Amino acid sequence: MTTLFTPEQIQQYHRDGYIIVKNLVSPPETDLLYKTALEDDAMRKNALDLNDQTGKKTKLSLWFTPGNDVFGYLTRSERVVGRAAQLLDSTAPVCHFHSKLMQKEPKVGGAWEWHQDYGYWYKNQFMFPDQLISVMVALTEANKQNGCLQVLKGSHKMGRVNHGFAGEQVGADMVMVNNALQTMELVYVEIAPGDAVFFHSNILHRSEANLSDRPRWSVISCYNAQSNLAYNETSTAWKEPVQIVPDEALLQWEAAPLSGADFLKKENDPALKETGWENDVEVK
Repeated sequence: MTTLFTPEQIQQYHRDGYIIVKNLVSPPETDLLYKTALEDDAMRKNALDLNDQTGKKTKLSLWFTPGNDVFGYLTRSERVVGRAAQLLDSTAPVCHFHSKLMQKEPKVGGAWEWHQDYGYWYKNQFMFPDQLISVMVALTEANKQNGCLQVLKGSHKMGRVNHGFAGEQVGADMVMVNNALQTMELVYVEIAPGDAVFFHSNILHRSEANLSDRPRWSVISCYNAQSNLAYNETSTAWKEPVQIVPDEALLQWEAAPLSGADFLKKENDPALKETGWENDVEVK
């Protein structure tokens, strides 16, 4: 039976905007996910490069529909979807908006600027940020040296902050970020392979460039309550309830290749287009 969050943990999430689950994914499962990420050619062919403000590249591969591959089995698993359902502000079915493989290579992996996920997804015209959540599973160790996730504890309670372009990324208005840094606790989320972080769509977060000699890879799955309508999103995954699979599927079920996944093309993402951002604050 899958163990889910306690009432105290749910309260902690709503207070802090995030919660860490140690050992959500076992070492054999993590090894399989990382091996697949390295070896499946579809991941490499569909990777997007986004420059940070210094010109360093951060790389991601993003797809919408969770399939019968190892990543689909993870994002559709009872342990992940069941916990996401507990934290979303809705009794509606849980839908999978998208998943992405974050690839920070040693020495060259770029930073992610301060942002809120809803700072992007507002452009997709989702109505309710409390009905969106991200789940990051570490495939390699994440620490200060290789550019781990940083969050501002409780910053989801600020509501949406204006966003504009920072390099090729979308970043939050730095006046508000600097105010938040003086008001709330900055947390470095240092986690081991297989650990997971569940975080609210409005929490301010970032990561430094990877200047270490070790990679920092993770998979992030984003979930939406079916009741949360998106009026500017061309994919349909966000409104289709997740077809949940048992946790053991990841190791025990036959897995399909990722070549059939519906990967994002950069030009199709409303959050990454220059048009429509004229009234937002430019990030310096």
